[in-house]
Amino acid sequence: MAHFQRIVPAMVAAFCLTAGVAISGTLDDVKSKGFVQAGVNGDLFGFGKPDEKGVWRGLDVDTARAISAAIFGDAEKVKFIPQTAKTRFTALQSGEIDVLTRNATQTLSRDTDLGLDFVQVNYYDGQGFLIPNKLGVKSAKELDGASVCVLPGTTTEQNVADYFRQNKIKMNPVVIESTAELAKAFFAGRCDVLTSDASQLAGTRAVAPKPSDYSILPDIISKEPLAPAVRHGDNQWKDIVNYAVLAMIEAEELGITSKNVDEMMASTNPVVQRFLGVTPGNGKALGLDEKWAYNIIKQVGNYGEVFERNVGVNTPLMLKRGLNDLWNKGGLMYSPPFK
Repeated sequence: MAHFQRIVPAMVAAFCLTAGVAISGTLDDVKSKGFVQAGVNGDLFGFGKPDEKGVWRGLDVDTARAISAAIFGDAEKVKFIPQTAKTRFTALQSGEIDVLTRNATQTLSRDTDLGLDFVQVNYYDGQGFLIPNKLGVKSAKELDGASVCVLPGTTTEQNVADYFRQNKIKMNPVVIESTAELAKAFFAGRCDVLTSDASQLAGTRAVAPKPSDYSILPDIISKEPLAPAVRHGDNQWKDIVNYAVLAMIEAEELGITSKNVDEMMASTNPVVQRFLGVTPGNGKALGLDEKWAYNIIKQVGNYGEVFERNVGVNTPLMLKRGLNDLWNKGGLMYSPPFK
């Protein structure tokens, strides 16, 4: 009994500490700092990478800017902190970053074991294979005995092992932690094939010495819903991050763009009035200014604008909307009502 009495206070203290972290107000912390700390991919063209002038660009980067615009009315009050696939979740758990916007796949184990909450998907993807054309391969099932470049600590690593095992073919994994170093190894011929999310493969191919020398095989071997993530337990912060992403999707459906948003403020459509904060309520519900959605669209754009600017058909990635189109155009992008 005495042993039990010694243990209980320590357990209670630990629980209180953990609970304090879980329910702490991330929004208040962010406002106190004056900026959002966003974990991003620092070397993936189209999603998270500084340009030649040091300006951060990418779909995930713009997602972080949308969160900043919602909170501060200023899309530039965000600090981008590059993360590897291995460090990204630890950085979020420890509080080093406030939000993870780094092409992370939502999975059951990450939702539960890692104590994370994923919000609205900002890119629906699937795992594929990038090969040099000289390899002469037309299907992933022809890769028996191939050496495969893959990032550790990712769903990619398990998916490719499962795929080769299921199809009774063998592979020799070449595991390198950094996205940039992995790409260098592939382009240097250290492995026959590079496997990752198809969007990441497109971003990697875009920075190849000669992009036309490489092809993405048609095989897609997994579902990869990529979404921003926050720590479990802070419901207000999750709501803000979630609806920042959803606002870009809703704006596209409503026909509101960064160019016409001021004109749309005069709309008589009650749905548009509520969305842009002309009719108040949504801002108060989130603990934000009523013009939070207006600020996102004015400064960052709707989802279609963000997609096309960073990864669309007129960029080096040349990606079609596909699953990332609006629900009423055959895609999966669908927002609940803003009311």
